[in-house]
Amino acid sequence: MFYYLFDFLDKRFDFPGAGVFHYISFRAAMALIGSLLISLVFGKRIIDILQRKQVGETVRDLGLQGQLEKKGTPTMGGLIILSAIVIPTLLFAKLHNVYIILMLLSTVWLGAIGFLDDYIKVFKKNKAGLAGKFKVLGQVGLGLIVGIALYCNDEVVVKEKMQPGVNVEVVNGTEQISQLPKYSSVETKSMKTTIPFVKNNEFDYSSLLSFLGNGYRKWAWLIFIPVVIIIVTAVSNGANITDGIDGLATGTSAIIGVVLGILAYVSGNTVFADYLNIMYIPNSGELVIFIAAFVGACVGFLWYNSFPAQVFMGDTGSLALGGIIAVFAIAIRKELLIPILCGVFLVENVSVMIQVAYFKRMKKKFGIEYAREHRFLKMAPLHHHYQKLGMHESKIVSRFWIIGIMLAVLTIVTLKLR
Repeated sequence: MFYYLFDFLDKRFDFPGAGVFHYISFRAAMALIGSLLISLVFGKRIIDILQRKQVGETVRDLGLQGQLEKKGTPTMGGLIILSAIVIPTLLFAKLHNVYIILMLLSTVWLGAIGFLDDYIKVFKKNKAGLAGKFKVLGQVGLGLIVGIALYCNDEVVVKEKMQPGVNVEVVNGTEQISQLPKYSSVETKSMKTTIPFVKNNEFDYSSLLSFLGNGYRKWAWLIFIPVVIIIVTAVSNGANITDGIDGLATGTSAIIGVVLGILAYVSGNTVFADYLNIMYIPNSGELVIFIAAFVGACVGFLWYNSFPAQVFMGDTGSLALGGIIAVFAIAIRKELLIPILCGVFLVENVSVMIQVAYFKRMKKKFGIEYAREHRFLKMAPLHHHYQKLGMHESKIVSRFWIIGIMLAVLTIVTLKLR
């Protein structure tokens, strides 16, 4: 909103300083500061309201150190995160940008699903919450909307990189040499995305359908949309599973958000895109404002969520965080970097799948008692396994953050490591 206001003041009245709102870096900084202030200042008020409404966490005795002490801690704190993301984005981003619209939709959509789950748990006293099939249905629905929007919308385009060269012209008998444009002047629809560790690091989804013959590119949606659905569902669930101890999911998401912000900025800037030899995505730079608010919201929420937590985000926050990361990565065509960047989420997800599969196999082969005594992990997901081994949750969180930072650096390095 401020962008449109100051753009009007600048063009109509030449208002001093109004032009600064045209710079993405300035608006991103303001969004970051705004999200921090909202989460820090209004976060405490939201926690007080949750406490008065007795919106407390129900804790089962799983034999984990300090677990019972968390009983009664306010949950649904994801409302703080959602507010700190949405409000600064509305204030500082270009709201007509298709990428911003998709990110706001994804935030509200998954936040609403998580809120409904928490509401059923807290106010309806149903520990199971929203049935898993309805959660998955909501995630699939969002993936479908995002996939169709990115595939069909005319504003979702790229500029193809051109072969390097020079143009030689003779003017008044003198040769004048100029560099050819680095990117095509024509914006084109494309199903290309970034793939790590490969020369020219671009992969076209439609190439998988080349066996269909001429016109195969028009069927690219058969590959692209299912991939979007799978990624949105997987990463959203991964963040949800990771949210098990104080500060783990929030801090990990903040680290991922910083990297996504860097990738969005370089993808939307011709100079950096050319230097890194990656595709240039027009209008994607606007996403830096959104991700700045995202990082600020996560860091601000950590003020209250770090050990010992004064509030839990609940599914209201965790489902939204994972979905935001997934949709953002897809929008800037870096979704194939997710297994590296979101390695913590991936390992947490896989640890649960291995635990369940191993338990079922042992149960079928040796019986229920043997399966209970000989689990693959002490407890799943992985962070609870380390708790069972006697490691304090603060140490677990710190080490997972360190791993997250290492994976973040590796993700950036893949842009040149080919």
